[in-house]
Amino acid sequence: MSLRLATFNVENLLTRFDFTGYRNQLRQDRVLRLFDVRSEGVYQQLEQARVVAATDDTRQMTALAIADTDADIICLQEVDSLAALDAFEYGYLYRMVGSGYRQKFLLEGNDGRGIDVAVMLREETRDGQRIEVRDVKSHVLVTYRDFGLFTDELASLGHHVDDKVFKRDCLQVDLLIGDVPMMLYVVHLKSMGGAREGMDGRHATMPVRRAEALAVRRIIEDHFGAAHAGTKNFAICGDMNDYQERIDVIGTRRTGYRFEHREEPLSALDVFSADGFAENVVKRRDPMDRWTLYHARGPQEQWLCQLDYLWLSPALAKANATRKPEIIRGGQPYRTVFPPGQEIDRYPRTGWDRPKASDHCPVVMTLDLP
Repeated sequence: MSLRLATFNVENLLTRFDFTGYRNQLRQDRVLRLFDVRSEGVYQQLEQARVVAATDDTRQMTALAIADTDADIICLQEVDSLAALDAFEYGYLYRMVGSGYRQKFLLEGNDGRGIDVAVMLREETRDGQRIEVRDVKSHVLVTYRDFGLFTDELASLGHHVDDKVFKRDCLQVDLLIGDVPMMLYVVHLKSMGGAREGMDGRHATMPVRRAEALAVRRIIEDHFGAAHAGTKNFAICGDMNDYQERIDVIGTRRTGYRFEHREEPLSALDVFSADGFAENVVKRRDPMDRWTLYHARGPQEQWLCQLDYLWLSPALAKANATRKPEIIRGGQPYRTVFPPGQEIDRYPRTGWDRPKASDHCPVVMTLDLP
């Protein structure tokens, strides 16, 4: 019995407009900065027109990327609401895959922008096994105090002991695939943000992500028992906003590029990997072919890295020791620099920077369930 499991950050699947850019240029789309807009009413009209004009192409590509995963279950990040997910599935995804993901779950999380984690499931796997959702549980109310995770480092960054640990949520989905139990934990860890306190954004926010990872591990160990968790079927899926390695991209379009792989000495994700608690199965791919996101702030700062993960329990990883995950990159914009031999055909109407399916790539893997 097999199951295709995927994760995908769909990048701002929203059903509302954000007009805060009129007063806060950091929130303003770059195209509107080209125009002298002197009225908030005019700004709102232009922003609505911009979003509507761009969204159709974007969501066609998002749907193509999801269709290419051919997943039975797909864990999503950056979804506005169930209404947004329903509208997307009916208006876009249905045209690609037909009637498929009839089970959808999203619980409102802690994100200030209202972007939540969600999961879409077929009623049956491709093998014809029933996918039964036995329970869905949120952990939005867990605080640092609850799990004893508060540190001086967090305090120095302005956090408090009774702050909520998860900046979005850890959505726990209890499944029965045929007659085999499986647990999913869908997460979207704290974003890296900009530089602060003399540190780059990744290191400045790492204590928050580490606390989130520790909380996910605590939730799993509390559920199964720390001594038995490794023998159970679980997967931690989502955008972790951190990496344990990256590929530095050096050069320009004119001069050409070279690629240097490097290991990171410290990552929040060491919480999962250090003692074999879970396996990042993307590491089964070649080191130069594990990336799910291209980051660039001009030619002096550009790299490829893995932000999107399927962490499998030891039991599930062992049962699938010969399998490798796939990374769907057809929705990447043309500005993304691909290492030699990895070039792919982009989806129709893909732009230099946008439209695109997402800034992230979906990750999918076929799993045999022990």
